[in-house]
Amino acid sequence: METITSLMAISGGLLIGTAAALLLLLTGRIAGVSGMVATMTRIGAGATPWSQATAFIVGLPIGTALMTLLVRTPEVVVTSSVPLLIVAGLLVGFGTRLGNGCTSGHGVCGMARLSPRSVAATATFMASAAVTVFILRHVIGG
Repeated sequence: METITSLMAISGGLLIGTAAALLLLLTGRIAGVSGMVATMTRIGAGATPWSQATAFIVGLPIGTALMTLLVRTPEVVVTSSVPLLIVAGLLVGFGTRLGNGCTSGHGVCGMARLSPRSVAATATFMASAAVTVFILRHVIGG
């Protein structure tokens, strides 16, 4: 397995930040993936037009496929059961709706705008993640 270098991580972060900044500058819209999915699936009425939200969401796996072809194919090892993954996905979706956004909207875009609501949401995401990892790794022993 190839180790991810600091340069690759920084490059990925710069690409995400640049894409979010360009979307905000060119359209006035926040690059929140959960909001885009809600608009695309018509679950929620977002500020983003349906066609733009759909293009954004469809572009995510296309961009991933291009990077896989151009850079490298990541080694993915799934160590959890399918039912556990489904429950985890549903909990993340519930939390995203409860928090009115996800890490892309709050953590990338909101934090860059110094939004107090996004700072609080991102702190909650990170604290929840730290507690979850601690419980799974050190209490339960996963």
